[in-house]
Amino acid sequence: MIEFSKNQEKDWIKQRFIGVSLCIIFVFSLLFLRLVYLQIIKGEEYRLLSEKNAVRLKSIKSSRGLIFDRNKKLLVDNRPSFNLKIVLEDAGEVEDTVKKLAVIIAVPFEEFMNKIVRAKNGAVYKPILLKKDISRDQLAIVEAHKFDLPGIHIDIEPTRYYIHKKSAAHLLGYLGQINSKELKTGKYPNVKSGDSIGRYGIEKQFETYLQGKRGGRQVEVDASGRTIKVLKTVEPVAGLDLNLTLDLDLQQTAERLLENRSGAVVAIDPANGDILVLASNPSFDQNDFIGGISQKKWVALISNPGKPMVNKAIQAEYPPASTYKIITSLAALEENHININTTFFCPGFLKYGNRTYRCWNKYGHGDLSVIDGIAQSCDVFFYHSGVKVGVDKLAQYAMGSGLGKKTGILLENEKKGLIPTSAWKKKRNKESWQGGETLSVAIGQSYNLVTPLQMAVLTAAVGNGGTLYRPRIVKTIKDGYGQVVKKFEPEITGGLPASQETLNIVRKGLLMAVQGNRGTAKKIRLQNIEIAGKTGTAQVYSIKKNDKRKTEEMKYSLRDHAWFVSYAPADNPVIAISVLVEHGEHGSSAAAPIAAALIEQYTQGHLRKKIIPE
Repeated sequence: MIEFSKNQEKDWIKQRFIGVSLCIIFVFSLLFLRLVYLQIIKGEEYRLLSEKNAVRLKSIKSSRGLIFDRNKKLLVDNRPSFNLKIVLEDAGEVEDTVKKLAVIIAVPFEEFMNKIVRAKNGAVYKPILLKKDISRDQLAIVEAHKFDLPGIHIDIEPTRYYIHKKSAAHLLGYLGQINSKELKTGKYPNVKSGDSIGRYGIEKQFETYLQGKRGGRQVEVDASGRTIKVLKTVEPVAGLDLNLTLDLDLQQTAERLLENRSGAVVAIDPANGDILVLASNPSFDQNDFIGGISQKKWVALISNPGKPMVNKAIQAEYPPASTYKIITSLAALEENHININTTFFCPGFLKYGNRTYRCWNKYGHGDLSVIDGIAQSCDVFFYHSGVKVGVDKLAQYAMGSGLGKKTGILLENEKKGLIPTSAWKKKRNKESWQGGETLSVAIGQSYNLVTPLQMAVLTAAVGNGGTLYRPRIVKTIKDGYGQVVKKFEPEITGGLPASQETLNIVRKGLLMAVQGNRGTAKKIRLQNIEIAGKTGTAQVYSIKKNDKRKTEEMKYSLRDHAWFVSYAPADNPVIAISVLVEHGEHGSSAAAPIAAALIEQYTQGHLRKKIIPE
C-alpha cells in the first residue's frame, strides 16, 4: 500500500481544484459566449421574432337563430362563409403580399388596397376583411399558396341562407352590414365591425332574439400569423329560433298565382289573427344582400316600376272600392237608416244635385235589399245608404272596424291608410265637404285608402263574429334545445261596431256574392266549400263619358285595381283572405280566383289535419 506524505496530498487536492475550476470557467465561458451571440449578434432578430410569436384573442361569430314556418318547415338557415382577411403586422411587405393574392384569385389589387387603407386606423394586429364569402375555388387556391401569403387568413363564419329564394321576402327581410354609427349606440353588444344585422322584416324586428352571443379563442401564433396552439376556447351561443304563423305551402301558392302581376295577398286565421300568407309581388332574393348587394342589382330593384322593395301588403295604400260596402252596410244598419227589408231601386244611375252618379251595371239592378246590394255590389244602393249615414258616421264605423290606423303587426313601416271626414278635408284643403263626395266614399272611392292587411283583418272579424285581432306573425321563440323562451298569445284589439243581427245580415250578403245566382263572384264557387266574399274594382283613372277608348287600349298604369276579400267555410271560417291585383281591372276575374285556389288548398289541408291529427 502506497502512502502519501502530507505535502503530496496537498498537491493532489490543489491539482483537482484547478482542474474543476478550469472546467467551470470553460462551461461558463461557453454560456457567456452563447449569451453574447443571442443577445448581441442575433438579439434584434430574435427580439422581432419573439414579438411576432404572440398570444392573440380571436373572436368567434355566433350563428343566427333559425326561422321555421307553422309546420316546422325551415325557411331561413345558416351556411359557412369563407372570409378572406389580412393581419398587417404579420404580412411583411403588405403590397407585395396583396399583389400575389390579387393575381392568384383574380381580384383587382386596388379593391384590396382600398379596404386596407380605409381600415388602417385600427390596430395592426386586428384582421381586416378583404373579401367576404369567397368561392370554394378561391378558397382552395389561397390554401395552396398559404406559405407564400404571410398574414393572409381564411375565417369560416356562419352566414345567412334564405332557402326559398324570393318567397316571403318582405316578411322575413334580410341582413345588412352594421355601420360605425350603429356600433357606437351600444344597442348591439354582440356585434362587431363587419358583422351584419337585420335591416328589414322579421330579421330586423327580432334582431335581439336572432343575434347570438359571440365566443372567443385564445391562440398562439407564429411570425407569419399562423396558429401554433389553441390555448383556450369559449364557445359562441347561437341565436334563438323563431316559429312563425306562416304556412309555407300556402305562401308559395299565393306567390305563384301572383306571378307576372303586381299586388298582394294576405291570409289570416280568423280564430286568432295568425298570418298564414303575406305575399307581395314583385319580390326580391334576400340572398343578394348577403355580403352587400351589387350596384347593378340594387339599381335594377329600385328602378323596377313594380316596386319590389315595397311590401304591398302593409305599405301600399289603395282605394278599397266595393269592399268598403261592408262598412257602409254596417253603418246604415246600425244607425237604423235601413233594415233587412229596406229596398232601393237601381235604374243604373242616381241623380244627386246637378250630377249623375252611375252604377257599374249601366242597365240597373232593379229593386234590391241590402243582402242583394252586397251580393250584386250595386253602387246605387250604397249611394242611397251612404247619403243617409253621412261621411262622418261612415268614418266612425270604418275606424271602429280597424281602417285608418295601423293593425299593430310586428313589422316596420306599416301604413295606416286614410279614412276621410269633413273636418279632415276642411283642415287639408280649406274647403267644406260636399254631399256628392259622400256618394264616392260610400262605395270605397274618393279619398279612402286602405292596405291589403287592413282589409284581411276586417274580413276575418266579419267572419268570426266581430272580433278584431292583432295580426300575429311569430308563435314562439325557442332555444337550441327546443325549449320555449317566449310565446306570443293571440291579442284582441277590439270588436266591430255592430250587433250580431247586423253582422248576420252582412254575412248573408257576402255569402250570396259567391253562392248566389247573381253574385259578382259566383264563378269561383267550390264544391263542398261555401265561400263568403266581396269583389271590388278600384278606379285609378276617371274615364270621361265621351272617352271611347276600350280598356285594353288604355295604358296599363291607368287600369283599375282588382280586389277580393273573403272567408271560408262561410258558417265556421278557418281562413280569411284579402287579394289586391294592381291594374287587374275586375275583382271577380283577377283577384277572386286567387282567393278561391288558396281557400281550396288550405281548407282541404285543414280537414286532413282534423281527420289525421299530428
